Amino acid sequence: MELENYFEFVQEDVIRIKGNRIAIEIVLEDYLEGASPEEILLRYPTLNLEKIHATILYYLAKKEEVEVYLERVRQLDEEAWEEQLRNPPPYVVALRRRLARASQKLLEVEETSTKSADAV
Repeated sequence: MELENYFEFVQEDVIRIKGNRIAIEIVLEDYLEGASPEEILLRYPTLNLEKIHATILYYLAKKEEVEVYLERVRQLDEEAWEEQLRNPPPYVVALRRRLARASQKLLEVEETSTKSADAV
């Protein structure tokens, strides 16, 4: 079996492990941070050791090419994160407002409690 048969090359910036929605960068980031294949399996039980080893072997066999891919994916992730910070979705804006109101109420309750305790 050819190594590429373990993967779905969805588009230039998306390579998934066949039979999963897990992209190779997920496994490779863990591997590059020092995780063993068995540790990776514990984190992603929908994979199997064969697919994890195939992903690592693909990286080792095509290191230069995969490093370029990983850097491109990291850059796209960073750009998406920055865009989300600039233009958060409506539910995030609403959640932040609710959090701010709840924090303000908590501060008011704490101030009232402190004033009551000081008066005694």
